[in-house]
Amino acid sequence: MKSLGQHVRELISLEGPITVERYMSLCLQHYYATRDPLGSAGDFTTAPEISQMFGELIGLWMLEVWNAMGRPAPVHLVELGPGRGTLMADLLRATKLLPDFGSAAQVHLVETSPVLKQRQQATLASSNLPLHWHERLEDVPEGPMLLIANEFFDALPIRQFLATERGWCERLVGLEDNRLIFGLRAEAEQSLGNPLHIGDVLEWPVLSIDIMQDLSRRLARDNGTALIIDYGYWGPAFGDTLQALKQHTYVDPLEEPGEADLTTHVDFHRLAQAASAQGLQVHGLGTQGDFLQALGIDARASSLKRRATPAQAVAIDASLSRLTERGEKGMGELFKVLAVTHKSLQAVPGLPPLSSVS
Repeated sequence: MKSLGQHVRELISLEGPITVERYMSLCLQHYYATRDPLGSAGDFTTAPEISQMFGELIGLWMLEVWNAMGRPAPVHLVELGPGRGTLMADLLRATKLLPDFGSAAQVHLVETSPVLKQRQQATLASSNLPLHWHERLEDVPEGPMLLIANEFFDALPIRQFLATERGWCERLVGLEDNRLIFGLRAEAEQSLGNPLHIGDVLEWPVLSIDIMQDLSRRLARDNGTALIIDYGYWGPAFGDTLQALKQHTYVDPLEEPGEADLTTHVDFHRLAQAASAQGLQVHGLGTQGDFLQALGIDARASSLKRRATPAQAVAIDASLSRLTERGEKGMGELFKVLAVTHKSLQAVPGLPPLSSVS
């Protein structure tokens, strides 16, 4: 059976170099369809897998927002890219504090990986709420929505352009001596104008913007809120953020197609612009550390430690530190938090409203 690398090489031999966006799409489809990439035995670890506190606080946040929305019933509780289902399981456990929410909520998990869908079904088997799986957000029924997207947008394909003397030329993946290499399209992309600095890299998240536009139209029409947590920045900015992670180590993105996790940093400004264009209120941009501490993660950690063994208490402290750690590479600072809501909801817990998004 051919590897994805062989397939990509044959494709390029027949059709010529492909865009970074197409390369990422081929790799990510294969990668997520063939494995559970999470945990110490996988390639990376997400916040919900580090500690139950993360999902529990998101659940309490959802309860407050649902109250502020006027307690719509039914309400669609949606997660994009649910991983193993850990975040949703912890979230649902926290929302049991308000039984009315359990009566109103219908859970929708948007997942394309058959491997991860099985893990989610096992994790959420004890849930008493209606559970529904979809491959696309468009398949979630109409109606008021509470949506969480944790480390979802970073795993979507992007286009890349390099500033040259000819203008912005799209980055391509081609072949040299049967080895995958990066190259450039000969013709410049005229719609991007002229670059200011030769050598700059511009990343264009076409799919992310499309999804955010569709989501924002739904929230504006049906009422709702979306909470987005990911590593990224508030653009505009230039730079190559494409990276590959295998067994928790950074590797060459072209070395083993489909065998490593490919991601890029999220431009939250573009997501906010897409939401604002639909008349939504934008809240943030905050850091994960500040957001979790505003929601009470320190108090939650103290509560858990009162019932913990000494070894468990040490683990709780380590998880708290990891989720909220500051510094350039600290998860608490690298990961950002953005919420977008129907215009009737002017405030949400833990995040300040933005007066305008230009």
